[in-house]
Amino acid sequence: MARHSAALTSLCNCLRGMPPVDVEWTPVIGLANQTLTTPALIDFVDKFASMLPEDVCTYIRQIHRRNVLRNNRLIAQLEEAVVAMNSSGITPIMLKGASTLATAPEERRGVRLMSDLDIMIMPEEARTAVAALCAIGYDIDYQAPSESQRWHVELNGSQDVGTIDLQRAAPGPAYLYQSFGHALNHCVPAPLGRGRVYIPRPTYQALMLIIHDQFQDYGYWLGDLDLRHLVELRDLSNSAEGLDWGELSSLVSGELMKNAVETQLFALTELLGVEIPHALRSRLIPRLQFMRQLMQARFPATRVPLLAMNILDLRNYRREAAVLSTRTSANRRGLWSVPRARTLQFLLNATTAVRAGKV
Repeated sequence: MARHSAALTSLCNCLRGMPPVDVEWTPVIGLANQTLTTPALIDFVDKFASMLPEDVCTYIRQIHRRNVLRNNRLIAQLEEAVVAMNSSGITPIMLKGASTLATAPEERRGVRLMSDLDIMIMPEEARTAVAALCAIGYDIDYQAPSESQRWHVELNGSQDVGTIDLQRAAPGPAYLYQSFGHALNHCVPAPLGRGRVYIPRPTYQALMLIIHDQFQDYGYWLGDLDLRHLVELRDLSNSAEGLDWGELSSLVSGELMKNAVETQLFALTELLGVEIPHALRSRLIPRLQFMRQLMQARFPATRVPLLAMNILDLRNYRREAAVLSTRTSANRRGLWSVPRARTLQFLLNATTAVRAGKV
């Protein structure tokens, strides 16, 4: 991570389509590989090919071509899975990359690098959906206990290029969605080859992506940047429907979620030049958290000491996480009490680990 840190500004400028000036290509390509954004540089290469080293153009185009082939196989795999679930009376919701893949024009399929297919079904459909997928050759690689707060099942096919991650709820803690209502209220039906799916509207998709990065992947607590997902948020903002900033603000509940969402939006405008309303990028804590992200990206040795910045939101987390949880005198803790030793150890281990796609 250390050898890539100085290339962050250059890579973001490339992703913004800015002319290349004094670019050190080895660290930039290294960072693009680490953040899984190499195929997204294809537009930059097509625009400035005459100004770029030949080996840089060749490499990026080769990665993009290979990703086109892989994503074509993924879309065929996704269609097969959807048709199987449709046959059992289930119309699934496409999440994250699966949603992007399902809606992308054929000529844009290779831009996003994907590792799996995230699919959401209703809780009462879970058993039927798993059975439908197993009937067409999938094997269960992992299944969370039925009583788990974050139930999901990972399914693999012997001839497939990606895992299906079947979920019965949107990513992240349930209490963050308390103002959203039913998920289908934020989705539209759409065809997928021979099948039918639900596609989240851009604003809902953006919030799910932010919640996934900031809370399910612990990015807010660790000070991580997920550049690939920032590119996806930019593309959602630039889509035909765009992002409804008023609706987005109305769906954000509580100070913790507000700080996390605005941190992501601040990074979006500073790194990729997306125009964000001033009210969503002017508060102190999100600005401090973004400064922390940049500091950690450029000087990885600061990751452990900067864990102390979590104190800014410890009280918010304790207060808001308890809203929908069952509390007893045995588990009630003060809003400013020191986190448990196992929580501190988890954060310490996570902040020093190298995680794919994160910087």
